[in-house]
Amino acid sequence: MILQDKVALVTGGTAGIGRATAIAFGAAGAKVVFSGRREAELETTSAMIRELGAECLFVRSDVSSETEVKALIEKTVATYGRLDFALNNAGVGTAPNPLHEQSVEDFDSMMVTNLRGVFLCMKYEIQQMLTQGAGVIINTCSTAGSSGVPGSGPYTASKHGVMGLTRSAALDYAKQGIRINSIYPGYVRDTEIVTAEILQEMGMTLEQFESMASSSVPMGRMAQPEEIAATVVFLCSNAASYITGQPLAIDGGLIVS
Repeated sequence: MILQDKVALVTGGTAGIGRATAIAFGAAGAKVVFSGRREAELETTSAMIRELGAECLFVRSDVSSETEVKALIEKTVATYGRLDFALNNAGVGTAPNPLHEQSVEDFDSMMVTNLRGVFLCMKYEIQQMLTQGAGVIINTCSTAGSSGVPGSGPYTASKHGVMGLTRSAALDYAKQGIRINSIYPGYVRDTEIVTAEILQEMGMTLEQFESMASSSVPMGRMAQPEEIAATVVFLCSNAASYITGQPLAIDGGLIVS
């Protein structure tokens, strides 16, 4: 119970990395608040956390809305009194297409959720953590945040933006007890980034996509969401007390290759 009696927040807690991390925080002893846009999936995550005997609260919210993000942080503090850890994980993806075929709507969707959403969450999380004199923020980036990805210009740009926000904010608050890092997951099973609509545009089944993804990873497989969640818990723990401003790849060797 390395996070006993701490308070953790996860955005995008309806499936995949977000759900796995919310559960991992609960298993580590934290009180967990998580958000998302689909109430049925939030209810499912809540039931899974409560099965562990952990306390939790879900708030239906959209990270692209400043009003809703501010209310999310206020609800967290009103319920549990503080905010120790945050995983800013909510994000969207799109089917690969050359840049000249990408729409303005695709670009704006990536920026509003993937980048503006992280900015808004950090803004209000940091305000609360400054009053406490401590806190840890983890931003979900992507291996796309460290390199170019063919056909994914807007998505890649949004994740490079997350990397920049993380590094700059880490320097801003290093002397005020707030550590800020980012994680770079590679291919991960059971996430919401690769939707049925995206698979249809790619002309692939889920099984074909997972086979393609696994074959491109040096370790020969996709990650399980729980493997990403375990890394987030580590970064929030005292074992990572001297780590800030860093991107940590959890990708089976994908970037190395």
